[in-house]
Amino acid sequence: MNTFRLLRLILSCTLFFLLLNVCLSCKEEKEHNPIVTIDTPVRENVKIYGEYVGQLAAKKKVEIRARVDGFLEKMLFKEGKFVNEDEILFEIDETQYVARVNKIKAQVKQAEASAAKAKRDIARLKPLYEQRAASQLDLDNAQASLEREEANVLMYKADLEQALLELSFTNVKSPIAGFVGERQVDIGTLVGSGGASLLTSVFQTDTVFVHFHMTSLDYLKSKASNVGLTQSKDEDNDNSKNIFKPTVSITRADRTDYPIMGIVDFANPQVDSKTGTFALRAEIPNPNSELLPGQFTKVKVLLNVVENAILIPNKAIIIEKGGEFVYVLRHDKTVEKRFIQTGEKLEKRVVVARGLFADEQIIVEGQHKVQAGLKVIPTKENDSIWNNQNKKSENL
Repeated sequence: MNTFRLLRLILSCTLFFLLLNVCLSCKEEKEHNPIVTIDTPVRENVKIYGEYVGQLAAKKKVEIRARVDGFLEKMLFKEGKFVNEDEILFEIDETQYVARVNKIKAQVKQAEASAAKAKRDIARLKPLYEQRAASQLDLDNAQASLEREEANVLMYKADLEQALLELSFTNVKSPIAGFVGERQVDIGTLVGSGGASLLTSVFQTDTVFVHFHMTSLDYLKSKASNVGLTQSKDEDNDNSKNIFKPTVSITRADRTDYPIMGIVDFANPQVDSKTGTFALRAEIPNPNSELLPGQFTKVKVLLNVVENAILIPNKAIIIEKGGEFVYVLRHDKTVEKRFIQTGEKLEKRVVVARGLFADEQIIVEGQHKVQAGLKVIPTKENDSIWNNQNKKSENL
């Protein structure tokens, strides 16, 4: 009986030590294989922008000038305020223009009276001519006199229209709605062709233009891209595949981003030989008048859209003399050193042009612990094994 118990004890101890040995072997294997963080590339459209310095301008700037001569009598606006279309801004002395209108009105009446008399003369001569009591010459003279007086009526009426038009010009109106600028003359100044003609300017700023210059190299890149940079914003792009609109974003005076985007609506077809750049213009809505004409701004223009691009974190890339490479995790959890060709670099990510597929997994942290062919323990950043490893490192 004692022998049986002894054998049972020996077998139990042997089994315990065998299991302990297996556990220790697994633990050593796990400790030998480094823990790394992996991630999968992302596919998405990547927008490539160019940044330039631009200057804002009002969509419309109208110079208000005196169209008739005279002394300036009144200014009916406040500088810098909004004015409506056809609102009167200035009044010029109208005395001489009222007198001219009245004079021409009298001339019109005189010509109309003469024409009426000529008609009556013809009416009297026709019966006499038919009775051979008046000659053909008398009738012809009467007809010529009527035509001459009717021509005078038309001439004086035309003069009257011109005089009334000049009289209306004494009330200087704004041709557009917008903000009026500083006055250029004072009350009592002789204005018109004989004096100062520029009175002020009116700016329409509910929409503004931003003017900027692009290098010819950027222009060539945009021509090869899928962004229709030189196309009008109203142009139909049905015949072009994958054409994106050349959107523009700008900054305010405090360098914060302006929330409303614009569209490039004009590109100068000629390059400036002195600077090697060409001019572009974008139209941007300005409903709250936050943007002021003349203001300088940073312009961000969409130049290209890389469709279905493969993106990986910058921290996954290792640079050496041979180029750039990443560590790719194979299906058997071994590491492969893979050289890649990168494209556009974003803030925290980079476009992979060649060398990597979207469904492959790459090591983004722990590259210093691995080499090609080594088997690793892959984890995501939020995995418990990774958090436990970090806690151990912190305790050490």
